[in-house]
Amino acid sequence: GTGSNILSALQDLFWLLKSKVEKQLQIISVLQWVLTFLIMGIACTLILMYILCTDCWVIAALYLVWLVFDWNTPKKGGRRSQWVRNWAIWRYFRDYFPIRLVKTHNLLTTRNYIFGYHPHGIMGLGAFCNFSTEATGVSQKFPGIRPYLATLAGNFRMPILRDYLMSGGICPVNRDSIDYILSKNGSGNAIIIVVGGAAESLNCTPGKNSVTLKNRKGFVKLALRHGADLVPVYSFGENEVYKQVIFEEGSWGRWVQKKFQKHIGFAPCIFHGRGLFSSNTWGLLPYSKPITTVVGEPITIPKIDNPSQKDVDFYHSIYVDSLIKLFNKYKSKFGLPETEVLEVN
Repeated sequence: GTGSNILSALQDLFWLLKSKVEKQLQIISVLQWVLTFLIMGIACTLILMYILCTDCWVIAALYLVWLVFDWNTPKKGGRRSQWVRNWAIWRYFRDYFPIRLVKTHNLLTTRNYIFGYHPHGIMGLGAFCNFSTEATGVSQKFPGIRPYLATLAGNFRMPILRDYLMSGGICPVNRDSIDYILSKNGSGNAIIIVVGGAAESLNCTPGKNSVTLKNRKGFVKLALRHGADLVPVYSFGENEVYKQVIFEEGSWGRWVQKKFQKHIGFAPCIFHGRGLFSSNTWGLLPYSKPITTVVGEPITIPKIDNPSQKDVDFYHSIYVDSLIKLFNKYKSKFGLPETEVLEVN
């Protein structure tokens, strides 16, 4: 009896320690990504400049020469690495929240796709985990489909950061890059565009489901020009992981945010999550709230070399209706009341 009790106590202790270690690994995995998102580009640029002023300047010079020759690679589909996409750290990243990818329909490998991802949230955590890593099994759920998450082109001007982003299958969200992937990279490509962008991030807050979409029609025009099917994607919980100070329209804070958005491409947000050592303190870590990303039914789009505004408006309205239907179908399943309405701005 005594031996059995000791063995049982040791087993309990082992599982307790294992659980604590896994939790710490989850926190570390998320922290490294948040720091990458916020400071890696600037930090790598400063480090490279410093190395140029040291005895190791040759290393930095060789990298800069290679960078010149490699400058257009992000515009040509990038340089993805399945090894990086399958890093174990991304599974810990997934389990911290946790993040889940839900497939509702099959995608044909003979077609190309533009996924409209909603909402933006503060950092687009669900978009990154689901489509720039294999943590949630995107390649198994959509065999033969190559996902490309589109982000600010300015990120690809930053040394080292550009290579890190490309290894996950991330590309610049500009016309050159999207045109290349959809016209010169074969079929089975899926470009994920966070349609609301910086404007949408300014309004994200826990408990609010709203998207900036009414006047966002460029992605529809691109789809028509290339005959790429549109796929609505909604990520339940994306707005729950950070709390943000929302500045009212007309306030000085909103004026500053809009100026940054107009001239730089992103809008600075005042936000916070939890602390590194306690969920009861403020910090940069997101709150561990579940994020469930639902990929909807593809909308078949014809190829029109020069689509008219009427064509764009027609398929944009179909897309908006499809997104609302997707939201309404799954909202109660993922924790929202039946009375919840998706606000389309």
